Amino acid sequence: MPRSLCYTTIKRKINSMDKRQLHHIWTRVRKVRIWHLLILCVVSALVCGLALRSNYVHMVALRNDVYKADKSGNGLELALQKLRGYVSAHMNTSLTTANTSVYPPIQLQYTYQRLVDAEQQRVNGVNAPLYQVAQAYCEQQDPGDFSGKNRVPCIENYVAQHGAKTQPIPDGLYKLSFSSPRWSPDFAGWSVVIAVLSGVLLVLRIAAWLLAKKYL
Repeated sequence: MPRSLCYTTIKRKINSMDKRQLHHIWTRVRKVRIWHLLILCVVSALVCGLALRSNYVHMVALRNDVYKADKSGNGLELALQKLRGYVSAHMNTSLTTANTSVYPPIQLQYTYQRLVDAEQQRVNGVNAPLYQVAQAYCEQQDPGDFSGKNRVPCIENYVAQHGAKTQPIPDGLYKLSFSSPRWSPDFAGWSVVIAVLSGVLLVLRIAAWLLAKKYL
């Protein structure tokens, strides 16, 4: 609808109303002071910002607990449960690509490295007895090699062919990201609601004042 047509429609409706009734409504509305709403809007916006920041700061603390548990190897599962539960229930706590330059934002590098080292130790333990078998085999293959320079590659090749091999460990299970809700029914969420409502009321109160000034 064009602005001029909308303005004309509003003007006609106002003119058609009983001015005495309109004045009665205005006397009620003007009791709500604009500066009261302005203060409410500013204070609620500040509280909203502090509450959202508090959510983020607490998330960072829980994330640091995960990093510490990952490095020490103790209590990692519990730390992850706390972080996952908090992020899923509080706004402004997302750990996704959109909120960090690092992807994935949670990387359990120490846990993953411990698994890689454990797998390597397992293979070394399995292959250790095989070196004696390989040495005896290579001595039979080249009994005239007194220096042993050809025996070392032979042993390594024998172990590589007959020994255990390291199994790849998928790192995807140790790279995590968590998403937070757009709105959550916590202190931050309700402070957002109050800030938005107070802003809307302030705009409506100013609009009512301008209309009253023009038509009353």
